[in-house]
Formats: sequence, C-alpha cells, structure tokens
Amino acid sequence: MARMLPSRRMAARRPPRPSTALRARAVEILDRLERAMPDVRIALHYGSDVDLLVAVILSAQSTDVGVNRATPALFAAFADAAAYARARPEELWPFVQRVGLYRNKSKAIVAAMKAIVRDHDGHVPRTREGLEALPGVGPKTAGVVLVHLGAAAAFPVDTHVGRIARRLGLTREENPDRVERDLRAVYPEARWAKGHQLFVWHGRRVCSARNPQCPACALRADCPYPQTG
Repeated sequence: MARMLPSRRMAARRPPRPSTALRARAVEILDRLERAMPDVRIALHYGSDVDLLVAVILSAQSTDVGVNRATPALFAAFADAAAYARARPEELWPFVQRVGLYRNKSKAIVAAMKAIVRDHDGHVPRTREGLEALPGVGPKTAGVVLVHLGAAAAFPVDTHVGRIARRLGLTREENPDRVERDLRAVYPEARWAKGHQLFVWHGRRVCSARNPQCPACALRADCPYPQTG
C-alpha cells in the first residue's frame, strides 16, 4: 500500500506529538471496538472502482440503505465512467431521486466521470490529489475511496468519526482535516482503514449524536464524555 502523505491542510497546523500514553490508550480503544464489532465493513454495495466512487458521492447526507436501494439499477444502466460521461445529469435522476440532494449529486457524478475519462483513461485515480481534483469529491470522499480501493492509507472523517474522536478525547478539533490529522498521529498507519470503519459503526450503533447508548458501550469504563443511563 502506498504511503499517504498529509495534505497541506493537515500539515498547516501541526499539534504537539501525542504522548506514548495517549497512543496506547487510542490503540486499546480500537482493540475494544474490534472485539465488540468484528464484522464491520463498508455498508455501501459496489462492484467496480467507478461504482464505489458513485456510491460514496451519493452517500453524503444520505443513508447507506437508501443508496444501496438506488444503485443496482443505476450501476446496470451506467457500466463505466464513459457511460456516465456521455449522459446528462437528468438521465441519472430516475435512478437516484429518492437519495437526498440527487440533482446536485447527479451533476457532480457526471462531471467527475468526464474528468476521469479525459484525464485518467476512464479509471478512478488512486491518489488523494487526483481524487480531490474531481468535481464533487472532497477529502472525506477521497479518503473512503482510497481506503476501499486499497490504494493508499487514510483515516476518513465523517460526522460519526469526528463525534467519536472528540467524545473519547482523541481530538479537540471540529474541522475534519484536523481530526484526521490527529487520528493519524495516534494510530499506526496499518489500523487507519479499520479504525475508520469501527468509529463509523460505533457512532451508528451505540454512540449516536442525540441518544448515546452508554450502558451498551464497550468503551464505557474509559470514556470521558458525560454518560447516560
């Protein structure tokens, strides 16, 4: 796996090096989560690298369940980047109209695929810089795609990951780039991809934004967040 260098956004404001104790505690957190959820993996369904990118774009501010309902017919109708690139955004609407923000997402998908065909011979780029240069692809989307293509190391930060990291005292940052920077500092690179998935699923299943299920939490004994129940 190619080593992922931090983006300029992450490097612009470097925090103090995390202590040995914090790094050890962070690793123990992942160990406990992995014992509690050994089956976690990406919830989105996809076949190709193009399918993965489309599904991740569609998943922004939408549920994975809703995306998975929409994508089988969409993927059958648009088999590769060239098929999307030839389409007008409105041609995607019948397939994705139940996904939130579907008009903007359809426009972004078509524009991204045009760039992929033009600049990358129809293949999804496998670098953060190449992905983030595509229309509609930000750091979180790029990180998720890189991780699941096995192309580079990243610790993508969505709302779940950011919330869990702050509640556990692993970061004080709100900006996703800086949260990722802090998480990458406390975890070995080999655990970034699985750590992302564990934090996402812990946020969905247990540590929700409004009603955390603290009595059921595998981290309850070592969580500084005010607990419920």
